[in-house]
Amino acid sequence: MIEIELTNQQDQHPVDEELLIEAVRSVLYEEGIKRAEISIAVVDDPTMHQLNVQYLNHDYPTDVLSFILQQEKGFVDGELIVSADTAAAQAVRYGWQTADELLLYVIHGSLHLVGYEDATETEIAAMRSREDYFLDQHGLEPHR
Repeated sequence: MIEIELTNQQDQHPVDEELLIEAVRSVLYEEGIKRAEISIAVVDDPTMHQLNVQYLNHDYPTDVLSFILQQEKGFVDGELIVSADTAAAQAVRYGWQTADELLLYVIHGSLHLVGYEDATETEIAAMRSREDYFLDQHGLEPHR
């Protein structure tokens, strides 16, 4: 069973909760995850900044944080935290809707939860390919 819970902890930007939940579900399903407990938190930049300092020692806000709490074959327990403020700012830059940018963040974070990394050029290429695949399911082309 896949359980996904979303909390919207900001009030400046509209959030399509069902879209984000279904995007996570799609990534998990396509990557062979049969059981999962995932929480998604949509936050503002000050909250994201604080979390990025606390957990990664990076003194700036970021777009998405992914945390794997437990993982075994076919199962993942994890958390995704996405910044609606960053999504809104980047959406303007790339000519997307904020919802589209949030969707990208959730897809990216979900891919981290199932084992994708983005530290090397090869890993980045694999990550981007999977992001493109899932964005295409929503009629979106990446803004790279």
